[in-house]
Amino acid sequence: MGVMTLTQAKTMGGVGSILVLLSVVPSVGFILGIMGLVMVLIAVKQISDAVNDREIFNNVFVSVILQIVGVLILPFVVISSLLSAFSMAPLGSPFDGFAGPDTIGADAILAFFASFIIALIGVWIILIIAARFLRKGYERIAARTGTEMFSKVGRWYFYGALLLIVLVGFIVILIAEILQIVAFFSLPESPPAQPTTEQPSGIQPL
Repeated sequence: MGVMTLTQAKTMGGVGSILVLLSVVPSVGFILGIMGLVMVLIAVKQISDAVNDREIFNNVFVSVILQIVGVLILPFVVISSLLSAFSMAPLGSPFDGFAGPDTIGADAILAFFASFIIALIGVWIILIIAARFLRKGYERIAARTGTEMFSKVGRWYFYGALLLIVLVGFIVILIAEILQIVAFFSLPESPPAQPTTEQPSGIQPL
């Protein structure tokens, strides 16, 4: 079997990264983002196969799954918290006894915000873990293809995930997405030859 080229991965990943960047566009942004994410995954799989390193795709795939899980957790917890808050509403008259509407309403609001904050922290931790897997995958791409830009992309994504808690992370991740476009289009046409270790003649391995 001949050496696999990176030409298709270069185009697929670059265009896919542009579509991911356009996910902020109103109305069609979500669809563009999903299409771009799928294209990036396909490109990473092609790179992984071309350099014969399955860990590249495995790390990036785990990262994407964790990101999806993290994004889906937040609305689920918000809906659950709202339902829980409504369930705390009084069934009788709001003027019965000292447990008036203000007291019960405060408890419901407190429970909702507590659940929301816990969910945000949980999502933040999941996204940090996801960014760590992505960084590992991209560092392997950089090592196998000689495209050092992927190492920078991985670092910027990871730092962005760390800084999401103070909102600055969104800007850092945006920069990482722009650098990701550059990284894919900077890929060589074919992977460089990997160094091999040769045994000196007359010496047998243990």
